[in-house]
Amino acid sequence: MIYRGRYDRQRNAVGTAPGGHLTGALERLRATFRWKTDDLDAAGLNTRIGASALTLGSLLKHLARAEDEMFTAKLSGAPVSPPWDTVDWRADPEWDFTSAAADTPAQLYRLWDTTVDRSRAKLHAALADGGLDQLVHLHWPDGRHLSLRRLICDLIEEYGRHTGHADLLREAVDGRVGEDPPPGWRPHPQP
Repeated sequence: MIYRGRYDRQRNAVGTAPGGHLTGALERLRATFRWKTDDLDAAGLNTRIGASALTLGSLLKHLARAEDEMFTAKLSGAPVSPPWDTVDWRADPEWDFTSAAADTPAQLYRLWDTTVDRSRAKLHAALADGGLDQLVHLHWPDGRHLSLRRLICDLIEEYGRHTGHADLLREAVDGRVGEDPPPGWRPHPQP
């Protein structure tokens, strides 16, 4: 995928496609996050700032989990994909963060990239099938179901928080700063 830069994404986000504004905002955050994490070795992906345990690698893995949970389990009730389906979350509720240091950069990038591709396809299919206000599998304890709009907003919020973290972490690694990827940017190819 080629990310065309802020202005193209904003123009595309206001199109007539169902959920255009929300999916445009989500795609902008995905692109910025991926650019902030791109083309790093293990040392770069494992860089920490101060007392925080967050790393760019752990954020890649965590947001891959958030994508899969949002557009698999929460959207339709389907089981999550590997590796999430075999994790003992009671034993290590932050496994996505704590296990990332053991993964290679290629594994982390591949996990995030393939998960986002699956999520994107599931989201577009759901939008075509029932629009933003359709009810999803996830529900409150009283039985009221959430809407697809709510799931997208929740994921935008998750990316907003962690893209800010990624901004600071990447600047600490090599000084990369900026709000958006440069026009025409593509993720660095992985082996």
